[in-house]
Amino acid sequence: MKKAKLFAGITLLSGVALTLAACGKSGSNANEASTAAKFSSAVPTKAAKNGGTVKVAVETDTPFTGIFNDELSTSATDTEVMQYGAESLFSTDDHYVFTDKGAATIKIDQKAKTATINIKKGVKWSDGKQVTAKDYEYAYEIIANKESKSQRYTAALADLVGLEEYHEGKSNKISGIEMPDGENGRKVVLHFKTMKPGMNTSGNGYIWEVAAPYHYLKDVKFKDLMSSDKIRKRPLFFGPYKLEKVIRGQSVTWVPNKYYYKGKPKLSKITASVINPNSVAQSIKSNKFDVIQVVNSQWQNVKNTKGVNFIATVPLSYSYLGFKVGKWDAKKGENVMNPNSKMNNKALRQAIGYGMNVDQVAKRYTYGLSFRVPTLIPKQFGDYFDKDVKGYSYNIKKGNEILDKAGFKKKGTYRVQPNGKPLTIRLAAMTGSSNQEPIVQNYIQQWKKEGLNVKLTGGRLIEFNSFYDKVQNDDPSVDMFMGAWSLSSEPSPNDLYSQKAPMNYSRFVTKKNNQLLEEMDSQKAFNHQYRVDKFHEWQKYMDDEAYVIPVSNSYTITAVNKKLTGYSLKPSHSMGNGFPNWYNVAYAK
Repeated sequence: MKKAKLFAGITLLSGVALTLAACGKSGSNANEASTAAKFSSAVPTKAAKNGGTVKVAVETDTPFTGIFNDELSTSATDTEVMQYGAESLFSTDDHYVFTDKGAATIKIDQKAKTATINIKKGVKWSDGKQVTAKDYEYAYEIIANKESKSQRYTAALADLVGLEEYHEGKSNKISGIEMPDGENGRKVVLHFKTMKPGMNTSGNGYIWEVAAPYHYLKDVKFKDLMSSDKIRKRPLFFGPYKLEKVIRGQSVTWVPNKYYYKGKPKLSKITASVINPNSVAQSIKSNKFDVIQVVNSQWQNVKNTKGVNFIATVPLSYSYLGFKVGKWDAKKGENVMNPNSKMNNKALRQAIGYGMNVDQVAKRYTYGLSFRVPTLIPKQFGDYFDKDVKGYSYNIKKGNEILDKAGFKKKGTYRVQPNGKPLTIRLAAMTGSSNQEPIVQNYIQQWKKEGLNVKLTGGRLIEFNSFYDKVQNDDPSVDMFMGAWSLSSEPSPNDLYSQKAPMNYSRFVTKKNNQLLEEMDSQKAFNHQYRVDKFHEWQKYMDDEAYVIPVSNSYTITAVNKKLTGYSLKPSHSMGNGFPNWYNVAYAK
């Protein structure tokens, strides 16, 4: 729904991937395609009855942060935990194009440079108050006010007239947000500096898609919002369920929102609790949960379980290897590259890419449920995906040749830098399922075959929260890192890799990259073929420069209790947040 979320683990390899999903075409290799054919993306439809409790597993080896607010949260696990109430304002079709079936309608006017949003009458917060124009404006204020410390403020959102001035503290109003019927009305007109080709599509990064309850939060100072009980313990949402109870970092209990605009949902209770990825297989076999995601490395062990429907999608996500080549400059609000940084050597980065035996890892640990991805634009994006970019397939010989040519000479077992200094590369990688350690150690062994001395930052795998703390703050003990993105449904990579994107964790900035990102979201890009060409050019450029090397993606398989109906992963059946629409989920009669 929104741009990227941080992701746990080399996730996709270890199969702890989250279902911020999109149904993709089946993949290129036969293994991948045959796997896809076995799965549906929804459970069979049956007549529904009222009542019943559903238990959902939240797979993570670390407590969830519990920031129950879309403007302030960046963790995919928090999004997962609040999916039952956190509905988007807009619904979409299966290609993520906005429809008028959701809580609000949106109309884009290219000539007038506006988006007009009408919130439907009867769309109410779980305390019974109507969602208003001010609630939508307030979401923008939370993001853009520096005091709130939101990581969601981007150059893309700042295409909204006046948002930048508000962010810089030069104005106490966002001039580009017009409320024709006043703050308590239901109509908002957004005024933009430039119109963008993706604006009709959810996840475009230019238009925020959720609201925040102003009447409820207005007495909390922006700087206190993130830690406030009104966000951590008693948040309000306008989705089908409301939060009844939180056991911090461990579990949440949801009950029906009796004010829900589509009517009261059928289930009487939903509990979502944290479970360690290592105990997932046992939990599936003993039917401990009604909805639980399969850890792909345990598929053989669980695939014959009785009493469940296995459904699957290929999520819009990928894991990647990023190289630190600069720092975030908070004063300027941009990434600044360091030409002398250790990893600022293209040959070195390319050789590291060729040293990764991703296909072997997928085969050995995930039974073909994971697969190597060649570019930073997933195949689900249709013609935006460049099928001619082959990426970095395993080739130690080529890696060694590149290093020799670039002057990384061998001294004993390991190579030294072209200036003759020793070369030690520190890799940050996250904890995850039990396969995580052997997978990472395997890559370290492969790199050793190229004479590269790679050591783990801190000597071991790092817990999710500490990992992102190091990566976001450009900790000097990190030279390269294995992260993963869950993407938004509009393909523009601007929010992840641009000069002003805080999430551009490699911190690379080049003139060419800036130019291509600008062109693919420009006025000219309203011409589809032009936009496709720019996407292809960018993928080739990124593949060659290798500041970020895409690693893999995998099927997200969910085991759903056979007694449940209405559980579907199709985008058109979602609440706009990549999860099923829980209003439709019920026990069958």
